[in-house]
Amino acid sequence: METAAPERSVIDSLYRISRLVSETDDAREALEAILQELVDVLGASSASVALTNPDTNLLEIEVTRGLQLKNKFSLPLGIGITGWVALHGKPLLVPDVHREPRYIAVKDSVRSEMAAPMLIDGSPVGVVNVDSDRENAFSEQDLKLLSLLTIEATSVVSRLWLIRQLKEKNHQLQTLLRIGQLLGGKRELRDVLKSLTRESRKLMHCSICAIYLLTEDRKRLKLEVVSGTEGPIDYQEELPVNETAVGVAIDRRKQVAIQNLPQTEEHHFIEITQSAGLASLLATPIIVDGRAIGVLNAYTDTPHRFNNDERQLFTSMASMGAVAIQNSKLYARVFQSEESLRKNERLTTLGLLSAEIAHEIRNPLTVIKLLFESLTLDFDDADPRHQDTVVISEKILQLEEIVGRVLSFGKSRTGMHSLYDLNKLVEETILLVRLKAEQTGVELVCKTHKGPLSVEAHKGQIQQVLLNLVLNAFQAMPNGGKVEVSIECSGSEEMPVGQVSVRDNGPGIPANLRDRIFQSFLSGREEGSGLGLAISKQIIKSHRGDIYLVETGPQGTTFQFSIPLAD
Repeated sequence: METAAPERSVIDSLYRISRLVSETDDAREALEAILQELVDVLGASSASVALTNPDTNLLEIEVTRGLQLKNKFSLPLGIGITGWVALHGKPLLVPDVHREPRYIAVKDSVRSEMAAPMLIDGSPVGVVNVDSDRENAFSEQDLKLLSLLTIEATSVVSRLWLIRQLKEKNHQLQTLLRIGQLLGGKRELRDVLKSLTRESRKLMHCSICAIYLLTEDRKRLKLEVVSGTEGPIDYQEELPVNETAVGVAIDRRKQVAIQNLPQTEEHHFIEITQSAGLASLLATPIIVDGRAIGVLNAYTDTPHRFNNDERQLFTSMASMGAVAIQNSKLYARVFQSEESLRKNERLTTLGLLSAEIAHEIRNPLTVIKLLFESLTLDFDDADPRHQDTVVISEKILQLEEIVGRVLSFGKSRTGMHSLYDLNKLVEETILLVRLKAEQTGVELVCKTHKGPLSVEAHKGQIQQVLLNLVLNAFQAMPNGGKVEVSIECSGSEEMPVGQVSVRDNGPGIPANLRDRIFQSFLSGREEGSGLGLAISKQIIKSHRGDIYLVETGPQGTTFQFSIPLAD
């Protein structure tokens, strides 16, 4: 050393640097102490440590002593003295920086400089620089000393980095365990997806996390949930699988990373990418039984190169998400099965009860019929009692038919089908509710087809279906309104069908009932049994047709049923 040797020996300096491992767990704090040691030992006026940013591959000054940097200073590898040392992995002594073309000024007063690489397994991870305000302030011996101290400093920092990584991994494992327990307690799919994106964003320290799930045809990806730093983000989107990098992750069942989103032709998440300034993406497929069902995405607001640890961590999150999603769907199926079993049990009980009641009614009804016939009540046609006896006889026969239908429920009734004109069948049914329409203040309109539409049907059952739809429409409009019944011919030439529509202008069906209106025991009215539409569905199905809800809303509701036309 050309200057006076420091009072503390080099060995003492090495000891103090090595002891930092046990004195602090903060790598930055250790670097600051190391720089102070270098300044004291080498008699430097300033010093700095530049570390390589794995995302940008630039050298960025992290810690300084005696330097006042207003902005973040970074250098590409090979540029400047620092960049040259990092690129070649060799120390460098510059006695006069004004004569060194590679020198880039950071401080105007600097006249001489030394730099030594920080190497881990032979690869440069940073550079240590010491400066002086005098020319020729350092010797070759000083450069060797700097290299020796830098080696020890690198060892200390690498151990602190390793300790930090181990602590982070421990934290990540504990977090994964907690997230697994959290997801395992969720039953609703929406709750699972929200929790998955929220916890993934926290674990990955990213700006936004999102989940896309494949549609049933596996041709499109639907954005299900987006979570940001402020909570859920309301954003809707559907993408063709083959037109986005997210789809590539699905097709290949492998992670896809994009370091610079704005410079790629990526066609998803465009509005949020622009508004939130998103820069990088890691897309991880969600795989169930070897088949991708969706993708979990992590977005950062700065360019970022996802390392192997981050990729594995996100893969673990996607795997846990896959299990939670699958469990949620299984729970939904179990609940549906339980509900179906409960309904079947109620239907079975109702059937048995109905059969028992019908059986008990048939015996006294037979007695009444026999006694009535034995009375031989032959009144003149002009006598009012003659019409009464005719009505009583008809009603007894009608009761017998009802009892017979209940007792033979479930048996094939195709023999009871006959050919009818659908137009006349509907018109006759409408006549039965004309008085009811007038009483409730409903305008009832019937629009028949221009020509006859012959159908093979059970007249009473088809009338039962139509009456149920019309009366439901009346009940939906207690203050009056309009009900329109129309008949059309649709389908194909090979399979034409007669189509009957019932349209009202009531308030519509509640949203929570729309998907389940044809289920047994489901009713939107307190006095309703919940069997009308369910029975109507069975009747139309037995006629090889179908019944469905066309539309419903504040403007009204339209039901429609169709049955095949006869040859």
